[in-house]
Amino acid sequence: MGFTSSLYQFYNILVFVQSDEADSINYVYLTFNLIAIVILSRGNCGLSKCVTRYLIAMAVSDFLFVLTDPLLRRTGRYYFPNSFLHITPVCSLNVVLLAAATTISVWITVAFTFDRFVAICCEKLKTRYCTERTAAVVVGTVCVLGCLVSVPWYFIYEPNRYINGVPLGCVVTMHFLTSESWAAFDLIDRMITPFVPFLLILSLNILTVRRILAASRVRRGFRSRNNGENDKDPEMENRKKSIVLLFSITGTFILLWLTNVLFNIYRRVTDVRSYSYSDPNYIAQAAAFMLQVLNSCTNTCIYILTQRRFRQELWNLARIFIHFPLQNSALKRLDPYQNATYSLYV
Repeated sequence: MGFTSSLYQFYNILVFVQSDEADSINYVYLTFNLIAIVILSRGNCGLSKCVTRYLIAMAVSDFLFVLTDPLLRRTGRYYFPNSFLHITPVCSLNVVLLAAATTISVWITVAFTFDRFVAICCEKLKTRYCTERTAAVVVGTVCVLGCLVSVPWYFIYEPNRYINGVPLGCVVTMHFLTSESWAAFDLIDRMITPFVPFLLILSLNILTVRRILAASRVRRGFRSRNNGENDKDPEMENRKKSIVLLFSITGTFILLWLTNVLFNIYRRVTDVRSYSYSDPNYIAQAAAFMLQVLNSCTNTCIYILTQRRFRQELWNLARIFIHFPLQNSALKRLDPYQNATYSLYV
């Protein structure tokens, strides 16, 4: 009885999150990612240019994810029922953009994890790989490949009605549901996102932790013999900041994508295809998607909590938005004759 009651309460939370009243949450997600893009693009956060490239790419892909699915599709469905967003090619393109944004966001997280793994564990490769140019090439390659592997999703939908010869709506074709080739594509796509990235990030983090612990023991023992145990190690302090940023981003990714991974494994094993809104399978799927959307805004919160320079840049940005309206209102209150006199003598 207690489990059923808890499940029903969680279902009510999901209904609220997917309701119109919760649309403002998606605008908050967009704002968070936009703030991260602006601040990181200024390059004053004390991070290397290589790391900054990856973080900007993650923020942009998360911004596009929130824009295409929770906002664009919801806006088109509820607020503009007769708009061009319901035309079948536009609807199919929206699905492609969503798949591309998801794939790019996930694999850039993998690329960032691998970059930090190389920086910490591979001293010889570090100077050649951990550069701004390499990061730009990796991000560009991930974006191109992410778009290419998402193109087939455009062809799985067909219109459910025609008005004046215009195809409207997006309904999954029977060929997609019955074809073995489409089933293979769907399986490969699930492996690409999120199974393989999930395992790669987990494995790279485990190897990185082992390397860090071994290097810390050796360095601590060396410094204790030479300088005493109480001396601070600047190298370890800088490495600690980098490690906190890495593990915060990848740790939240693993936690928030875990439900999605487990549900997809369960659905493959049990071959569940359809269920009602009150079914526990639907609740699990909706919860997985809700956590996936939440993952699109957590990085900005991580930067605020872990990066002192990012907090300073955020405060500087906030002061600009606060002072600019105040200055305009003050100028409007000045007498026009005084303004003319002031400008004349200045």
